Amino acid sequence: MNATGHGHILIVEDEPRLAAILGKYLTSAGYTHHWVADGLQALPACRTQHPDLVLLDLVLPGMGGMDICRALQRAGGHPPVIMVTALVEEIDRLLGLEVGADDYICKPFSPKEVVARIGAVLRRYRHVPQAGGRGPLMLDEAAYCAHLHDRPLDLTAVEFRLLSLLYHAQGHVFSRNQVLNHIYTDHRVVTDRTVDTHIKNLRRKLAEAGGNEEWIKSVYGVGYRMEL
Repeated sequence: MNATGHGHILIVEDEPRLAAILGKYLTSAGYTHHWVADGLQALPACRTQHPDLVLLDLVLPGMGGMDICRALQRAGGHPPVIMVTALVEEIDRLLGLEVGADDYICKPFSPKEVVARIGAVLRRYRHVPQAGGRGPLMLDEAAYCAHLHDRPLDLTAVEFRLLSLLYHAQGHVFSRNQVLNHIYTDHRVVTDRTVDTHIKNLRRKLAEAGGNEEWIKSVYGVGYRMEL
């Protein structure tokens, strides 16, 4: 985090005018920023700039936003990502979330809205410290990370909030609407199927780390609950 106390933002955007406008608003809000216009420059910039958040366009020359997001996921310990795109179809929203995006903004947008979304995502990542665990699963609310059998789970911020919700209220059944209200705090419109996608990904990651997909149970016609 920079000296302003706000953060350092990496802008990955191939439209110079739009990048300049975003940079101006970020500076006014107290952020520092670095801009790259080519997708191939994004990953090296993450390694050298150590951004607190990446503002990532979906359609880029060199390397697309989806591939960049997947590469950040594979690398682990990556900063949160907000995807920016003119593609508004539901499949694009779901794909963006599946590859690890923490938020999704559609063009055209207000630069003020972008700055507000950045602040919201960073606040979630800098949550009040609280650590806890029971049995093989350990959650660190401050660092937004979880370990299973002492192995780190590579979770997005949305997946971590979902796991935290279910884990700390084991046995309680949450409807899809309740889950959506918890994992998205900006009241954007997403479908119930978005929850199903996150549940599927979370189950898979738990199983890959030596857990059991059945820890998260579907309650037909109602929602989901967790039982370790």
